[in-house]
Amino acid sequence: MRVLIVKTSSMGDVLHTLPALTDATQAIPGIRFDWVVEEGFAQIPGWHAAVDSVIPVAIRRWRKAWFSAPVKAERRAFRQRVQAEHYDAIIDAQGLVKSAALVTRLVHGTKHGMDWQSAREPLASLFYTRRHHIEKQQHAVERTRELFAKSLGYPKPQTQGDYAIAQHFLTPGDTAAAPYLVFLHATTRDEKHWPESHWRELIALLAQSGLQIKLLWGAPHEEARANRLAQGNVNVEVLPRMSLEKVAHVLAGARAVVSVDTGLSHLTAALDRPNITLYGPTDPGLIGGYGKNQTICRPEGSTQLSQLSASTVFEQLMPILDAESHHA
Repeated sequence: MRVLIVKTSSMGDVLHTLPALTDATQAIPGIRFDWVVEEGFAQIPGWHAAVDSVIPVAIRRWRKAWFSAPVKAERRAFRQRVQAEHYDAIIDAQGLVKSAALVTRLVHGTKHGMDWQSAREPLASLFYTRRHHIEKQQHAVERTRELFAKSLGYPKPQTQGDYAIAQHFLTPGDTAAAPYLVFLHATTRDEKHWPESHWRELIALLAQSGLQIKLLWGAPHEEARANRLAQGNVNVEVLPRMSLEKVAHVLAGARAVVSVDTGLSHLTAALDRPNITLYGPTDPGLIGGYGKNQTICRPEGSTQLSQLSASTVFEQLMPILDAESHHA
């Protein structure tokens, strides 16, 4: 059985789709997937063993010059590629008009998606051959698992979903490396940031732990923040800018991770690494960290992340580090 997945973005949404593939491979022997995804996240689907082909799409970039000759050529090549095969099923897990109209509509095969009441944009449901009602008040991972189960005709498992990508990043000899933590300090929205003074206080609290702290960044202003956090702290290392694949290797080898609400926090969860995610104004219930050893940390009685103290995070982190040191 060959299935095409349409789940183009964002990083968290793409990662949240992986457990549904694991369910399907356990329920339907021999099932194989191709996956249409935004070019910036094209590395992710191939980490799952059930994915054969990753088909990049660039809707975000194309929209800036939709009718230019180069973009028209790229769009034509994309259309030819997705129409080259007839799929047993196409599952549009995005639930948006742009994914349905610009991708799902083009593909040959039975098109599955969420119904009018379930889709993020109800009009998207008009492009599907078969529409499925999916309960909204559940985590995004569970919604997608339910969509795949109903589309492909098997009962949704009651066990926790398995991303099944951690083994892709296991390298012999990793356990011999010096233990380290990763701090994911960068996010896109100002209200999701934890103050630099709090990060520095947490770094100071960990100074005697013997653990190196690695800082990741993806943009110049994030690098500048990382350098400020590292200044004067011999236990902190600012890593060079790296590909998503290399970032995943760093996260996979960490003793634990402390993160703000960001896509890389979802990647940490997908890699089954212990992670404390700091939430302020956003509700983690439906789109928060999903998986093993995921801890939510919020300021008591407030949505202001600045009200969450470094000592509170440190107290949450120490039992995790104790447990991990016994496993190492």
